This record gives sequence, structure tokens and C-alpha cells, in this order.
Amino acid sequence: MKNLLTLFIASLALISCNNQTPKNMTIAENEKIVRQYYDYFNKHDWEKMAGMYVEVSDFKDPSLGQGIVKQTRQQVIEKYAGLSTMFPDVKDEIIQIYPSGDKHIVVEFVSTGKAADGTKFELPICTIFTIENGKITKDFTYYDNFEEAGQK
Repeated sequence: MKNLLTLFIASLALISCNNQTPKNMTIAENEKIVRQYYDYFNKHDWEKMAGMYVEVSDFKDPSLGQGIVKQTRQQVIEKYAGLSTMFPDVKDEIIQIYPSGDKHIVVEFVSTGKAADGTKFELPICTIFTIENGKITKDFTYYDNFEEAGQK
């Protein structure tokens, strides 16, 4: 009887310590992945950041053109290396993270930087990440690019 009571108490302790469901654990893991992504971005560690994607990922990004564009990890590295050449201090500040289901994380952030000629930019951006098996499979980014295109 004493062993049964000990087993019961140990089971309750285990349940209370691990009260997250697998779905909640996935959401928390995905949020951790996204926070790590922005940490790598802000450190300009493009290789580690690109390594967070599957080998070929789907992107929606005004800088890449219309619709969904497939990008390799190497293309991600080249894109952001080019950006940091233009804006050596480019950084992203997360405003809010919104989990959506067990595969999607929406991130609202502001990207800032200053060019060598002193030109500064501050751009509010929203990205929807799709994360599967611990890797980013889709990166759908939205921002106002009218000014960038000279249309504002």
C-alpha cells in the first residue's frame, strides 16, 4: 500500500510539473526558435540564421518580387549579407509574437539601420513563419515597400 501511495504521489508531481500539452510545448518551442532567429539576425550571423530554414524554403517578400519565391539557405545568406553591407548596424526589434496554431508564429517587429552616407531607415514589418520539425519552411514577410520603390 505504501508503494502504491508513493507511486500515486510521484505521478501527481510529474503531471503538475509537466502540465503543458504537446501542442503547447510545440508552440513554446516554435516561439523559442523564432526568438533565436532574431538573435542571430541582430548578431548578423547569417549562416546560423539561414541554418534555421529547411534547405529550400518558401518566401513571400516584396524585395524578392511577387508571389511565393523559393530560396535556398545560401540565397538567404547572400540576401542578408548584402543588406548588412548597405546598413552595417541593421537590427530588428520584436514588438510582439503571436503564436497561431502549432505551426505558425506571427512576428511584429521594427527593422532599423543606418547607411554609410548617414541615411537611416525604420520599417515596421510583420512576418508569418511556418515551422515544421524544428525548421522554418515558410517565411511570409509583409511591409510597406512603396517608399522603397519611389512611389511614396
